Amino acid sequence: MTQVTDHGGGVWSLRVPIPDNPLGFTLVHLLDTDRGPVLIDTGWDDPESWDALSEGLTACGTSVGEVTGVLITHHHPDHHGLSAKVREASGAWIAMHEADAAVVRRTRENPPSRWYAFMAAKLAAAGAPEDHVAPLIAARDEGRPRKLPGLDPALPDRTITPGDLLDLPGRRLRAIWTPGHTPGHVCLHLEEDHPAGLAGNGRLFSGDHLLPGITPHIGLYEDPDDATVTDPLGDYLDSLERVGRLAPAEVLPAHQHTFTDAPARVRELLDHHEERLTGLLTLLATPLTPWQLAERMEWNRPWAQIPFGSRTIAVSEAEAHLRRLVKLGRAEAVAGSDPVTYVAV
Repeated sequence: MTQVTDHGGGVWSLRVPIPDNPLGFTLVHLLDTDRGPVLIDTGWDDPESWDALSEGLTACGTSVGEVTGVLITHHHPDHHGLSAKVREASGAWIAMHEADAAVVRRTRENPPSRWYAFMAAKLAAAGAPEDHVAPLIAARDEGRPRKLPGLDPALPDRTITPGDLLDLPGRRLRAIWTPGHTPGHVCLHLEEDHPAGLAGNGRLFSGDHLLPGITPHIGLYEDPDDATVTDPLGDYLDSLERVGRLAPAEVLPAHQHTFTDAPARVRELLDHHEERLTGLLTLLATPLTPWQLAERMEWNRPWAQIPFGSRTIAVSEAEAHLRRLVKLGRAEAVAGSDPVTYVAV
């Protein structure tokens, strides 16, 4: 049976597995409202995950068919993957922040070959070696229709507007825009007295923004047709501080477990990123490409053991940190370098 936790006050969490992923599971939250049950995220699109979601809802005294709405914290497939199946089974609406809805539309409207081409060009510009870029070029040239997770996500039919109370009768659930992990990531603040009497300001469904023991990935999200230079790490740090000031009594994240003292966890994450930025400046005493910087950064395993897809993600994270250092005036691109290198200043 799916592991279900009753958090009191008409709130439950369901452990929905993520196949072959070290995260293990997504915590999908169920919120009772006067109009019927609403899900916060849905889990990965996989038969095992679907069965776990269905069984978990049954254990909570409801079913997929009774779900009236789905609130998506962000568009990643371990959160948004089963949304289409939930809507098909129940007729539920799906709501998402517009910035992530734009990513969903862009993903659905472009053929996989365009994404292979874009990723290959980005990685080459970051200094990736030919053997890393070659499979992407081959996939582009072959027009490979390979099915990748998240390439056919459900289109949302409602927009989550930051600061608004959501239309959930009997509940005061307010949207908080927390960009960084994705451009349109939202946390959802349940404005209530905590059912167990914990001191603090309600409860916070934090998605991947604030996790008890994991530092969320902060990488680049870019539109091939938009040359805007973003600062996702700066966005993340700013939104972390906003959540810290909110001081919820309890945080219900999408991974690991619930926890209290959000301000302390926020401070840990702010300190972690400041330490990491300082460490990168030491590495950048010598000019490095984003790929070379990623090779030298500290990860959860040696670089040689990091698989292909995860190396691409790591380079994106290195670039996000470089963007932050450049914006702060602590690093700069070396004029005339190709691929571009960066150095501390």
